Amino acid sequence: MAIVICLAMPALGLLLTGRPISAYLEFPPRTRHIVHAAFAWTAFAALGAVLLVPMALVVRRIVSQARNVQPRPSLRRFPAWGWLGVASGIVAWVLAWTRLPHAAVLQPYTFIPLWLAYTVVMNALAWRRTGACPLLSRPVRYAWLFPLSAVFWWYFEYLNRFVQNWFYQGVEGFSADGYVLCASLSFATVLPAVTATEAWLAGYPALTAGLGHATPLQLRHPRPAAWASLLAGALFLGLLPVFPNALFPFLWLAPLAVMAAAESLAGRATPFAAAGHGDWRPLARMALAALVCGFFWELWNYWSHARWVYAVPYVGRFHLFEMPILGYAGYLPFGIECALVADWVMRDDNAGGSGHG
Repeated sequence: MAIVICLAMPALGLLLTGRPISAYLEFPPRTRHIVHAAFAWTAFAALGAVLLVPMALVVRRIVSQARNVQPRPSLRRFPAWGWLGVASGIVAWVLAWTRLPHAAVLQPYTFIPLWLAYTVVMNALAWRRTGACPLLSRPVRYAWLFPLSAVFWWYFEYLNRFVQNWFYQGVEGFSADGYVLCASLSFATVLPAVTATEAWLAGYPALTAGLGHATPLQLRHPRPAAWASLLAGALFLGLLPVFPNALFPFLWLAPLAVMAAAESLAGRATPFAAAGHGDWRPLARMALAALVCGFFWELWNYWSHARWVYAVPYVGRFHLFEMPILGYAGYLPFGIECALVADWVMRDDNAGGSGHG
């Protein structure tokens, strides 16, 4: 049901606009058919306040409690296979940011080796810090994250067709089939990278100090609340093509509302389950893991040959790399969406607890 809602509602919303669907089916996408609103200080200030006030309260709580957390010593030396990831990542980074004539044929494809190297390095860091990592602890399930990740990010590419908040450059030479293949291989690294980063962050309990006994997320009527979340998410997905400027943040928020509600209605545990008991650490780690990945996504994208640029309405100023600074907030709900989807294959009991607990 959640998959049908997530796919069908934006298409139904497009029907309300009367716009032809042909512009939404390009591979690679080239046509810019949405006029984005200009920067507005009022919108920037309002959205900034909505984001920064709760974040400041959370950071203040963490900082005040971090001194009480006992440091966790590293258990092992950094492994040799981790150094192999470091070396291959440096080579891919050099290829991505230079324009060496003899390497020109490889430069449009550097995203893939860069993020495979990042995933290996993060697994190695997690193994060094905690003695465990997804790559070694659950290799078969972790391998399934790669094809699942490609499908997962293609969905956000689908949503982006309706708001056009990012565009790709340097892909003009790709055929439709070549673009789909290269993009799918690139998208396959998203969930493994975020999951490995979360495993590494789990070795630093001071990062989530004070969030283990916070205010519980308790709902008096959980099933009606889940249905309300499902319907609200479906509504905003449907309205996304109709009001792409006003509702662009719901590209990240609406799928989360639908997926979390569907998991709850199916009786499956979600990353929100621990928050119901006052433990916000799993949610915080996944949100932070996506933010860490987001920093490196934007960093390595900045001078790459095949890259993306942004057109974010109302708040498109003050960039860190290509991303407007407030745009980084989108990585926080995205991290929780990663946790929801990754748990489909990473959880120990498909009827029970979250693999990111």
